[in-house]
Amino acid sequence: MSASTIPSRFDLLIRNATLLTADPAAPIVRNASLGVIGDRIAWIGALASDAHAALDLDLAGRVVTPGFVNVHTHSALSMVRGVAADLGFAPSYTKGIPNALDLTPEDSIAMTRLGALEALLAGSTLIGEHFVHVDACVPEIAKLGLRVHASVRLHDVDFRKVADSGRWQFDAALGDGLLERNLALHGAWDGKEDGRVRVQFAAHAADTCSEPFLAKVAQAAQARGAVVNTHLAQSKVEVERVLARTGRTPVQVFDHAGLLNEHLLCGHCIYVEDDDIARMAGAGANVVHIPKCNAASGRLAPTPKIKAAGLNMTLATDTQHADMVELMRWALATARVQVGGVDEDWQPHHVFAMATINGARALGLADEIGSLQVGKKADFVVLDFRRPHLVPAPNPVGTLVHTAMGRDVEMVFVDGRCVVRDGRPTLVNREAVIAEAQATADRLWRNATT
Repeated sequence: MSASTIPSRFDLLIRNATLLTADPAAPIVRNASLGVIGDRIAWIGALASDAHAALDLDLAGRVVTPGFVNVHTHSALSMVRGVAADLGFAPSYTKGIPNALDLTPEDSIAMTRLGALEALLAGSTLIGEHFVHVDACVPEIAKLGLRVHASVRLHDVDFRKVADSGRWQFDAALGDGLLERNLALHGAWDGKEDGRVRVQFAAHAADTCSEPFLAKVAQAAQARGAVVNTHLAQSKVEVERVLARTGRTPVQVFDHAGLLNEHLLCGHCIYVEDDDIARMAGAGANVVHIPKCNAASGRLAPTPKIKAAGLNMTLATDTQHADMVELMRWALATARVQVGGVDEDWQPHHVFAMATINGARALGLADEIGSLQVGKKADFVVLDFRRPHLVPAPNPVGTLVHTAMGRDVEMVFVDGRCVVRDGRPTLVNREAVIAEAQATADRLWRNATT
């Protein structure tokens, strides 16, 4: 951008910050100014001291990154925080702890709002939210100011029978009802809140969705140009059950159903074989790496093989916590454990891209979000690098990935609007959200254990 094109006035101007842009052409810009007009980045670079802005912030000592794109979460599962990770089974299959089917819409709102707020405070400017009663939760999540790409949890297995008796039984009426709810959600909310809300189709998994139901999901999503978000090859039980039922791997089942394409986001991918990986790469599918949840259960997705195959790999927190900064560290470390050392294929900038531009690319939004570039949406995060564990920072990307935490986030902007300031949300009452979630969780746990 030439000097003659520098805007004369900005709505927001950040000065003297270090920018980690996720733009390969200029990945780190030090002592930089970032100017915003409306909801777009209008300037990156040096500016004269007399530049004007409605809000002018000197952020010396801070690092600014694109907003983190957290593509796969179930925020209501904050209700089993600190317990579910040590059971070895997902809450939907486990008796004695709060279950998705125990939640009322009001319960879901309280717990989902808590999880979404946690994600926002740790720098996620977009979350993919898929769970029960999400149609009731979307309006409340939107009030936080972040982007939410949501779907009702879609399946036609009867989870109640699975939890109560271990019976895996498909119910076409159950699946059709959930799909109709998601179609209604799509009609009512897709593109709303200035485009911050989008509606996906979250087919739960190949073992919880029958082949006819997956074909219905594929048809509905493709007719609307929507993303499909799923769990794929996340457990040995899933792979074995699907193989026994269909004679195919979960990846092959999704391919047969017409779902394996560039609009598919595949969560976990722990038990994918070489043929599965090649099939996914050929179809242009996206892998959603969830390293902390995987590793906490004693399992590692074969991410070096996945990356070598050229698949677009994103990051997501799923359950347990919503800190994408910590998650980058897990992604890097678990890949290096599998490689057996440090190499050029797994460096901090790779996992940083997974948390930012790769997520945007998977959602078809790489031209809008995911990197700090002129013309893109003004979604970005400010981290305070004046803290002892972040000094010095000769390579700020390395320092971010190896030693930073979500708690280092000072400010968050979405569409140029400040939605977190001084580590606190600006649009909701943090204490009220926490108190309501705590009361809800207390009641859910009492009911589950009596």
